[in-house]
Amino acid sequence: MFRWFLSFVLTIALIVVISDADLQSQPSLQTDMTPGPYIKVDQFGYRPQDHKVAVITTPEVGFNAQESFSPGTTYEVRDANSHQQVYSGQIQLWMDGKVHSQSGDRGWWFDFSPLNKPGSYYIIDAANQQRSFEFEIRDDVYKQVLITAVRTFFYQRSGFPKQPPLADPRWTDGAAFLGPGQDTEARYVYDKDNPALARDMRGGWFDAGDTNKYVTFATPVIHQLLDAYSHNREIWTDDFNIPESGNNLPDIIDEIKYEIDWLKLMQDDDGGVFIKLGTIDHNNPEIPSLDQRPRYYAPKCSSASISTAGMFAHTALVFREFPVLNEYAEDLQNRAIAAWDWFQSNPKRTDCDSQTIKSGDADRSEREQKGGTVTAAVYLLQLTGDTKYNQYIRANLTETQPFKDDTWSRYSSYEGDALLLYTQLANGDDNIQQQISDRFREMVLSNKASYGNSDLDPYRAYMSDPQYHWGSNLVESNYGNTNYDVLLYEVDPDHADSYKIRALDHLHYLHGVNPLSMVYLSNMYEYGAEKSANKMYHQWFGGGIYDHALNSPSGPAPGYLVGGPNQYYTGSSKPPVGEPPMKAYFDENDPRKKAWEITEPAIYYQSGYIKLLSNFVSSPSH
Repeated sequence: MFRWFLSFVLTIALIVVISDADLQSQPSLQTDMTPGPYIKVDQFGYRPQDHKVAVITTPEVGFNAQESFSPGTTYEVRDANSHQQVYSGQIQLWMDGKVHSQSGDRGWWFDFSPLNKPGSYYIIDAANQQRSFEFEIRDDVYKQVLITAVRTFFYQRSGFPKQPPLADPRWTDGAAFLGPGQDTEARYVYDKDNPALARDMRGGWFDAGDTNKYVTFATPVIHQLLDAYSHNREIWTDDFNIPESGNNLPDIIDEIKYEIDWLKLMQDDDGGVFIKLGTIDHNNPEIPSLDQRPRYYAPKCSSASISTAGMFAHTALVFREFPVLNEYAEDLQNRAIAAWDWFQSNPKRTDCDSQTIKSGDADRSEREQKGGTVTAAVYLLQLTGDTKYNQYIRANLTETQPFKDDTWSRYSSYEGDALLLYTQLANGDDNIQQQISDRFREMVLSNKASYGNSDLDPYRAYMSDPQYHWGSNLVESNYGNTNYDVLLYEVDPDHADSYKIRALDHLHYLHGVNPLSMVYLSNMYEYGAEKSANKMYHQWFGGGIYDHALNSPSGPAPGYLVGGPNQYYTGSSKPPVGEPPMKAYFDENDPRKKAWEITEPAIYYQSGYIKLLSNFVSSPSH
């Protein structure tokens, strides 16, 4: 159906490719036009072979409803250097001019997919003297964006100095939380004065805008980064300018190992895993290295233990590919089995985290722990070859998120990813594999709102209203990821292009094809963005010395994916209050305005985005 639709659009578009002779005859062109808010493009650009659609909108509802735009019928792509036209065509009205309820906008599309010549370009409505931001077309257009996004994990490292040349001189700090009573000798939160219970829990990543560390919150991060590596190994080079660069291991493997080293410290000798580590108040200093507050760890928990079993097993599978990491992988395998055994022999609790350590409830529900059991069992089955794990998968399969939701892995992505991997395992149970495959295939073919079809949203990245909640940008990434899974597992090969386009459209949304024309990555001006997230809620980068004016080129460190529009925002600032779901956003970091509900980044937002982006980064040999 989508191919027919695309063919129809291209047929009626009356596209005119201007010949060299035509270019020579064009009159002089205006070159000082300021980009306006009406023509939205991926501000980084597009690969030559990929589908390319600019979105044109005019607002009807929301903070910008007073603005008005009536587009011309013919749009042009112009070379950003010569300002000569290289492509033109008619635009297509979205849904007969209907106002889109989620954005409050009317929309049009300009398909310029046939343009594949590398270069820098912009799109112009000559009749109205409106133009887009500039963008590039080239094979490696997303490579530097990927490197920058991955480097945020280096900036999130706890207990590690961020100094030049590894850190940009604008964003430096000393090693945090290595002082007395901190991560090298953290105390048990329910026996604070007992030095005999002090534990070395240094390292790992700050979780989000806060500097605490949560075992369960790391679960999607480790699994998605490992999958990002496994699905596209050739792009993961050893030159991301992190401390381990040049050690003949892909830098993403080194970065994962930094977190895994911390998770090993969170595991007790009996296999159980402590659930979180951090401070017990919100008295944050200006930068992490100045934070001298004592740090505490919370109890061992079933949710943390089963999550860690899965993370260790999956990591062992990948790390054993590298001879230098064979012993490390073997240790992780033993630790994964020990964590699994501890989970099986101890009570399944959902009340381990009292949130005395501030904040974020790191417990997992009974259903989520069953999903964690399935996830861990899949990787342990592949790792050990022991088919006993099949019985746990069979017993809990229908409790996993993909069997509860109508979209495979927009939530609890690691569960859906593990199940799809299971369908490929030689020692998997045939009946279970068939049940998983049938469920995924039926979901893909029946749910056109989530898979393949970009028509429901003028911005081409449809999510239903409830998904525009706290952290909506993660769900945007995961919609893209689940569409790309259709390609990886060849579920509907006759319509593969439509799923690839849908995955790309969710990426383009995060890169500026959204109602705010905003790249939802922090401070990407030096990497091609012309309107980027300027502020974010973050203990280090969210205020104080980094609280710069809007559009400052020296705001927060670059590459962090902010949370995104949140129609359920509980503050009183307008916007987000009173806006359509996709406009429920503000570029703010003020805690008095509850900015954390909108602009706070998180390592699990980052991993979902990196996994999606990595699918469209061409290998160095391409």
